[in-house]
Amino acid sequence: MLKLDETLNFHTKKNDLLSIGEILIDLISNEYDANSSSNCYHKHFGGSPSNIAMNAKKLGIRSVVASAVGQDGSGDFLLKQLQDSGMNTECIQTADEATSMVMLTKSQSTPTPIFYREADYQLVYTPKLEHYLNESKILHFSCWPISRSPARHTIEKSIEVAKENGLLICFDPNYHERLWEKGMDGISYIQSIIAKCDIVKPSEDDAERLFGRDLPERYIEKFLKLGAKLVILTLGKNGAMVSNGSTIETFSTLATNVVDTTGAGDAFWSGFYAGIVTGYTIRKSIQIGFATSAYKLQYTGAVVDLPKLEVLCSIYQI
Repeated sequence: MLKLDETLNFHTKKNDLLSIGEILIDLISNEYDANSSSNCYHKHFGGSPSNIAMNAKKLGIRSVVASAVGQDGSGDFLLKQLQDSGMNTECIQTADEATSMVMLTKSQSTPTPIFYREADYQLVYTPKLEHYLNESKILHFSCWPISRSPARHTIEKSIEVAKENGLLICFDPNYHERLWEKGMDGISYIQSIIAKCDIVKPSEDDAERLFGRDLPERYIEKFLKLGAKLVILTLGKNGAMVSNGSTIETFSTLATNVVDTTGAGDAFWSGFYAGIVTGYTIRKSIQIGFATSAYKLQYTGAVVDLPKLEVLCSIYQI
């Protein structure tokens, strides 16, 4: 059982976090527009696992992202963003398909995405990827890579190797029906994956898409019943509910100024990972996750210029 007031013990490894999944272009409107009718969009670095790895590195832990981009200008842009941030790019693969992209409306609630996918799900399992799995403490992935093959098979193999090597396995069940291949029951597949994971962090919107409308407590029960060891259910401005199957606790958000919600959940993951790797308890690491999210919410885009972990903790007095 993962107890909130205990720290996690990791084997000594050369890398802290391996985040596997999409890297893509976020096109974010310059206006708050729920109907996606804005005429002006700005290009940002995007992709949840990539955002998490970059933000985690800014907070001071070692992180690597594994993903695939196209051999085009957008792919070059993303690679340069990683390189300029000092990120290791050895696990970034190139594909013949176009670099994936998401169009988003600038939002103070939940952004509305439109998906254009090609290169991101071409990610394949390689000896290089296995090397970094063996040298990492945490494996993180989301619904994007498991929604289509060959990336789905890459995640399945990665989970198998991660279990053999004692990694903490964390899953963001950010289900969107349009991500999945036609005719595939994505919800059932996601539910089968949860049993293989240690920590899941759904948003309330994610939970509703997976289980239908229900109470937060009931969502948590369902994730636990599926086999998750720790569930962090984020509730937007209402903070989060967290349970390890023994108790349910509530946490308050630290956000006071919301400019753009794009990547807020990714920022939470980054802060949480930085906390547990540094040796803080799960409870304090959740608070650090909220501090990281609050800091990011003040800016447009998913990857922002975060301060080091100790400075962030000082700003939010945690």
